[in-house]
Amino acid sequence: MVAKNKFSWKRFSIAGAVALATASLGFAVSEVRSQSNIVKVDGSSTVFPITEGVAEEFQKEYRGKYRVTVGVSGTGGGFEKFCRGETHISDASRPIKESEAQKCAQNGIEYVKMPVAYDGLSVMVNPENDWANKITVEELETIWEPEAQGKITRWSDVRSSWPDKELPLFGPGSDSGTFDYFTETIVGESGASRGDYTASEDDNVLVQGVASNENALGYFGYAYYVENKDRLKLLGVDNGKATVKPNQQTIESGQYSPLSRPLFIYVKKSALNKPHVKEFVNFYMKEATPIVKDTGYVSLSRQGYLENLSKIR
Repeated sequence: MVAKNKFSWKRFSIAGAVALATASLGFAVSEVRSQSNIVKVDGSSTVFPITEGVAEEFQKEYRGKYRVTVGVSGTGGGFEKFCRGETHISDASRPIKESEAQKCAQNGIEYVKMPVAYDGLSVMVNPENDWANKITVEELETIWEPEAQGKITRWSDVRSSWPDKELPLFGPGSDSGTFDYFTETIVGESGASRGDYTASEDDNVLVQGVASNENALGYFGYAYYVENKDRLKLLGVDNGKATVKPNQQTIESGQYSPLSRPLFIYVKKSALNKPHVKEFVNFYMKEATPIVKDTGYVSLSRQGYLENLSKIR
C-alpha cells in the first residue's frame, strides 16, 4: 500500500524531470542494474504529477527492485516517442489523434487507453490584478484566436471597462495536450491560436510567468493552481449559463464547463507482458485515488479504476 504520509510533488520541477528523465526518482538506483526492470513513461506535464507520485510510491513499495523514469515532452511529444516504441506508457491530457494512432499502427504498436483523473483547465491572473474576477468563454476566444495576434494586446481590448494595460499571455506550447484541448474548446479548432505569447510545455514556467507580472493572464491544469494558490488568482469562467470556478466539486460534477476534461495514460499492450510494467500499471490503478487527490485533481470512482484493471487481465 502507499505510504501514509501525504505525497507532495511541489518540490519537483518539470524542468528537473525532463533533465533527469533517464535517472531514477531516487530509490536504490545502485540495486537496479538491468534495463529490463525499468518502466519508461513520457508525455503530458498535466498528468506528470500523478504518474510521478505513483512512481515514487511504487519504488518505495518494491524497494529498488524496479525503476520508473517519467519524462515530460508534452502529450504530442510523448505520443511521438510512444509510437516509435521508445516508451511503455504515455501520459496524455487529451485522447490520441487519428494521425498519432496511425503512426502507432504503422509501427505495430497496440495500446490500452486508461482514464486516470479529471482536470479543470484553469484561467489565471496575478493576485495584484484587481479588475478581473471572471471572464466569458467569448472573451477567452477573443484573446486566444489566431486573429488576435498583434491586435488584442491590452486588457481594454478585451473589455472596455478593463484598464488600458498591457496583456502579457502565458500558455502551453503546441506539443501540449492542454493546448490542443483549449484551442478546440475555446477557439473551435484544435491548434488554432495566436502565436505571440510565452509558450512552454513546463507548467511551472507558466506559473512563474503569471506570478511575476501583475498584468499577466495564462491557462494550465488545475493542480498547478492548487500548489501555487498564494502566487496566483483564479478567474471564474462564464459559459453563458453560470460563472464557475474549478474545484473538486465543480470538476467532478461537470459544472465547470466547458473546461473540465479527463486525463489518461496509454499503455503499450506488448509491454504488459513485462512483469515490471504490468506491476506498475496494477499499482497505478489500485493506489491512484489518494495521489490524484493530493495533486489537486479529481479521482475516478473505485469502479472506474477497476474497469481499467479489467482491460489488462
